[in-house]
Amino acid sequence: MTQNNNMKIHFIAIGGSAMHNLAISLRIKGYEVTGSDDEIFEPAAGRLKKYNLFPENIGWNAARITPDTDAVILGMHARIDNPELLKAKELGLKIYSYPEFIYEQSKNKTRIVIGGSHGKTTITSMILHVLNSCNFPCDFMIGAQLEGFEVMTKLSDATHILIEGDEYLTSPIDRRPKFHVYQPTIGLISGIAWDHVNVFPTFDNYLEQFHIFANLIPDKGALIYCDQDIHCKTIADKATTKHKLAYTLPEFRIENGQYSILNQGKNYPLQVFGQHNLLNIEAAHSVCHYLGISNHDFYTAIQSFKGASKRLELVYEDKEKTLYKDFAHAPSKLKATIAAVKEKYPERALVACVELHTFSSLTAEFLKQYAHSMDKADLPLVYFNPHAIALKKLPLLSENTVFDAFANPKLRIFQNAQTLYDFLKSLDWKNKNLLMMSSGNFDGMKFEHFFNS
Repeated sequence: MTQNNNMKIHFIAIGGSAMHNLAISLRIKGYEVTGSDDEIFEPAAGRLKKYNLFPENIGWNAARITPDTDAVILGMHARIDNPELLKAKELGLKIYSYPEFIYEQSKNKTRIVIGGSHGKTTITSMILHVLNSCNFPCDFMIGAQLEGFEVMTKLSDATHILIEGDEYLTSPIDRRPKFHVYQPTIGLISGIAWDHVNVFPTFDNYLEQFHIFANLIPDKGALIYCDQDIHCKTIADKATTKHKLAYTLPEFRIENGQYSILNQGKNYPLQVFGQHNLLNIEAAHSVCHYLGISNHDFYTAIQSFKGASKRLELVYEDKEKTLYKDFAHAPSKLKATIAAVKEKYPERALVACVELHTFSSLTAEFLKQYAHSMDKADLPLVYFNPHAIALKKLPLLSENTVFDAFANPKLRIFQNAQTLYDFLKSLDWKNKNLLMMSSGNFDGMKFEHFFNS
């Protein structure tokens, strides 16, 4: 696709995290951009309004698609029978998924694609933070907001692009995983734990997507992988690309909850914490080192990284308690996040609450993967909304099914948001921490109100 800033581009499902960022970035570049969606939540809604991109009417309308539309970008949220999509097909318009559009705009660049079942948003954000600090020109596409960046998608004349590579499907009419579409020059795999059971029904099927990803990397590129993950190592062993780089935990210390990395005799204190984040840092370090960033410049820059949005985000803190919220929802993410908070605050009790929100987590068979995932929490809580299960057209879950799946006798289960809120408000929070984990929002619960009198 030839770049033409006068092009008219319409986004179907503009409210998505990546979709609205791409729409805004194209508007900033001077494209004529329109969009539609049947629901748009914050922060996308406010950001689209700021750039005059919020649809006049919520919902789909085929009349929005006209013969003078140069291209349509289709989001995964839309369905295959979407009336705007059908009109675009009828008119013979060029239809892209956003991964296809990103690839088309970057096919002559070095494409750095960060994949993995966990950590990819944080790793991508860390790399971008360091490259920005070191004045290394690089385009990017990231699915979470990062402090200091107005828009999380950038397309310019830079020779490199950094992409968060999701393994979920590309669009309703393209069943390839997104990270395949990007055709990585440098590919990273942070770890592999079965997810997205609605499209990858077996672990072997899920694992195969990472094998394909690794084998897309050309000989002039590199595969970077976590040496502590057995599945990553297996994929690296079988990968056809010539250049393979493994990373593992760095040397570190913890003093009064402060994490520091030790490198070449120097101590670099961090603002993030947890061994999973130390692994994320070394993943980012491996990429940056491959790009020519020195160890000293990398570790100096990473000291000021505060984290990506919703990743172990500090909501409240005083001398007796803290409240964190985290995007964790898969079993491996729960284990890592809970372990991180317990390691940082070993003297405090931890109340950890997860919302079962994704298709996988609300599926009875997959729930068994959560066994012992919350064992390090002093008081583990699970919340799920039966209405959300009904909307996903899944069989209803019983409390007994959930309880048995987590295999934790301390577990307490809630199916009503107000009941959960009242329970949390009633606890004595002296010398306790609270960790709220979800890819959703606990049905709009206001976390910051928990500790108010």
